[in-house]
Amino acid sequence: MKQVSETTTKENMYSQMGISSPVFSFCEKINNSLSDRFHEIDQIAEINQLKVIKAMQDNQVSEACLLGTTGYGYNDLGRDTLEKVYASVFHTEDALVRPQITCGTHALALALMSNTRPGDEILSPVGKPYDTLEEVIGIRESKGSLKEYGVSYSQVDLLPDGNFDFDGIKKAINERTKIITIQRSKGYLTRPTLSVERIGELIAFVKNIKPEVICMVDNCYGEFVETIEPGDVGADMTVGSLIKNPGGGLAPIGGYIAGTKECVENAAFRLTSPGLGKEVGASLGILNDFYHGLFLAPTVTASALKGAIFAANIYGKFGFPVIPDANEDRFDIIQAVQFGTPEGVISFCKGIQAAAPVDSYVTPEPWAMPGYDSDVIMAAGAFVSGSSIELSADGPIKPPYVVYFQGGLTWEHAKFGIMKTVQSLIDDGVLDLSACSSL
Repeated sequence: MKQVSETTTKENMYSQMGISSPVFSFCEKINNSLSDRFHEIDQIAEINQLKVIKAMQDNQVSEACLLGTTGYGYNDLGRDTLEKVYASVFHTEDALVRPQITCGTHALALALMSNTRPGDEILSPVGKPYDTLEEVIGIRESKGSLKEYGVSYSQVDLLPDGNFDFDGIKKAINERTKIITIQRSKGYLTRPTLSVERIGELIAFVKNIKPEVICMVDNCYGEFVETIEPGDVGADMTVGSLIKNPGGGLAPIGGYIAGTKECVENAAFRLTSPGLGKEVGASLGILNDFYHGLFLAPTVTASALKGAIFAANIYGKFGFPVIPDANEDRFDIIQAVQFGTPEGVISFCKGIQAAAPVDSYVTPEPWAMPGYDSDVIMAAGAFVSGSSIELSADGPIKPPYVVYFQGGLTWEHAKFGIMKTVQSLIDDGVLDLSACSSL
């Protein structure tokens, strides 16, 4: 009787939150079928949690490290120790972890611009980069792009089956090739996300052709999804955002570059000034959030990953193409659902917004966001503005009309968010209620 009572209470609570009985019943069946997958995720999170704790202990994080500095930030113990912690976690020689890095795109631009010179070339062997990097590189014209500074760009697309075009990559590497940029996650594409193991195979291949080439990995959305990181397989730079996985939902801003001492030093000189580098840059009282967020990151990432798998299983049942599919191994926290219509993308995002703790009453609408070539809709009622480790969804309003779902600081919130999207699609007439109740 106690179990029945608890189930009834939970269903009643979901009902109060706008979830109909058929949606609740269907989603509970999916949830109950995923216990083995979720157990595997918990095992990975446990290993990564211990890895983070070990890095903090080995680098003697103290209470004094949680304090901050102002002004120039000389001799900032907490900042310098945090960068040692990141280097330990990502198994690299050094790291740059700063609130002055405003976002993931900024971190990537910083890594590229600081380690190239006029006449150099950047090669992407995994196809087109994420939209906001197009203007950084100069694929789309923009003031201050690498193209303006005489840095060229080339790319080799993945093969139709998602594998690397090794012959094409070998032909594309030349005397000007300075940086190989590898985007781990799919961005606004439907290609497979790359595992760390596959990234390692690619790095080994290009290093065999040109040992001195710098291999940079855009690690956004991939941190702590596996038990190894790109630094473990030879990446010279691993780059990401603190308002994604490694910030654990607590970091209010920031980015990181972990890699070789030379690459990180170059980035520091570009971020601040030649001759100053890592020696300046006040931490401004947010180090506690950086440390605390990193500490929570493995379990927060696990929650987001469960949400992604939950979404794939639900929308796969409804017949929508989902990338990755319900049974694939996971290498980032992003779940793509292809609706084929703008109405599907918009309705999904409305559901995510309605599930948010902040701004749940707001209706997201597509708009011309800076850095994109089409209108984009974004849904995120977040404690940190734009934080995509928190429950969020977005997508460009253009064919094939794919929405990208990610985040959820807790599994329970991610679960509710996906249930709310199903309800929104039904309420908007995009999804037939009978299709849900019959499954």
